[in-house]
Amino acid sequence: MAKEAIIRQDTADYNAAVQTIKEAILRSQYQAAKLVNREMLSLYYGIGRYISANSREGFWGTGAIKTISERLRKELPGLKGFSQTNLKYMRIFYEEWSPIIEAKNHKSSAVADKINTDSLLPVKSSTTADDLERFLNLSFSHHIIILAEEKNIEKRWKYISLAIENKWDKRFLKTQIKENVADKYGAMPSNFGVTIKDSRDAIKALNMFKDEYLLDFINTEEIGIRDLADIDERVVEQEIIHNIKKFIMTFGRDFAFVGNQYHLKAFSEDFFPDLLFFNRELNCLVVVELKTGDFKPGYLAQLMTYLRILDDKVKKPHENPSIGIVLCKNANKDFVEYVIQDYAKPMGVATYRLSEEMPEKLREALPDVEELKKLL
Repeated sequence: MAKEAIIRQDTADYNAAVQTIKEAILRSQYQAAKLVNREMLSLYYGIGRYISANSREGFWGTGAIKTISERLRKELPGLKGFSQTNLKYMRIFYEEWSPIIEAKNHKSSAVADKINTDSLLPVKSSTTADDLERFLNLSFSHHIIILAEEKNIEKRWKYISLAIENKWDKRFLKTQIKENVADKYGAMPSNFGVTIKDSRDAIKALNMFKDEYLLDFINTEEIGIRDLADIDERVVEQEIIHNIKKFIMTFGRDFAFVGNQYHLKAFSEDFFPDLLFFNRELNCLVVVELKTGDFKPGYLAQLMTYLRILDDKVKKPHENPSIGIVLCKNANKDFVEYVIQDYAKPMGVATYRLSEEMPEKLREALPDVEELKKLL
């Protein structure tokens, strides 16, 4: 009899939970005929709070979330996004952000009997209106990836901004977090602070570039190179050209490709910088010079020449001065910072790496490309 009483109590609790979540969903749908993203996030946050309070602090039994999810699908046929997994994600979404949100809004953590969808207001010590706008415009699935893959709060905010600004899809976002790109944006050694007059433009430029780029679309096996030391600038350039969309996605946002080996001429002297882009946000030309070895100070002098000619011969009157980037295999950041400050044009030095080299034993065991073709 005692067991039957417990089962009846669990059923009553689940019925109440289903009705509460159902009412919140219908109320949210009523408030926005088409659930915009911020309304969805508010709904998910409210449901997450409710589930957290009842499952962590309340008396829901094992399997409660699964049972509630199944009942919701029966109560609201065609309902999507409220599987057992997603309900748990909503709980994670609430629990990860609530220490910041609830502390600011002075919300109680007592067992919830009502779902409030009006209190989603994530804040940090330096939150701006733009921060909040980005947070509310990022999809729930993107939020979950960030919460799962990155534990540092400040980096989470950085990835929210990067994902919105660069329009990263979920797979690319996950890859970028694994590559720890949050630490790489704004870390490139440059002279932007002394060569770009408007400090806001200087900060924009610094945050536009990473200090290291992963060019994982360059497959040295496919192009017949077994030793990375044998790869030269032209090979890297051609692979970038063949994969220009991937390179632009890797390089940053708002870049338009102008050309490679772009012909510059001054006083009957011809020059051919490797890659030329235009960046809409910075409103300037960006020239990229590729180097497969270590950084050398002479590369900056070469870049300075390109920038001088670009600004004199190519730049439009309404555009900002051109920016130059040396993209090389290795660079001593401290040394770059030391020598770059004497140059009068805005320049920076970044490094790149190709996809990880496979272990030598495995490489030796594999057939070469021609042998593999015969096997196939």
